Amino acid sequence: QVQLVESGGGLVQAGGSLRLSCAASGSIFSINAMGWYRQAPGKQRELVTTSTSGGDTNYASSVKGRFTISRDNAKNTVYLQMNSLKPEDTAVYFCYAGGLRRIGTYGSRDYWGQGTQVTVSS
Repeated sequence: QVQLVESGGGLVQAGGSLRLSCAASGSIFSINAMGWYRQAPGKQRELVTTSTSGGDTNYASSVKGRFTISRDNAKNTVYLQMNSLKPEDTAVYFCYAGGLRRIGTYGSRDYWGQGTQVTVSS
């Protein structure tokens, strides 16, 4: 069974920093893309950033220059360094693993973490 376990959320003042981590486990052969989405109260889930296994990254315009994604393919782990946080960054952040293929299988599918709360106070 594949699990994505997130950590690092919390409460921080505006202008502060947080680092999120997400480790995927469960007989994983490969993961195409890993990244982060977020969902604020009353809003739809939105892309924050993704990173492919080849190192290509994609950021939402609202976080460019403030957030940095990094990935350890050997550990199936993805990180999100969030700097210069703003109150509008407050949301539940979800880890995403796209195109995950398990050992001994030919197909792949997407997986989501349970989410971690990030709250930025003004």
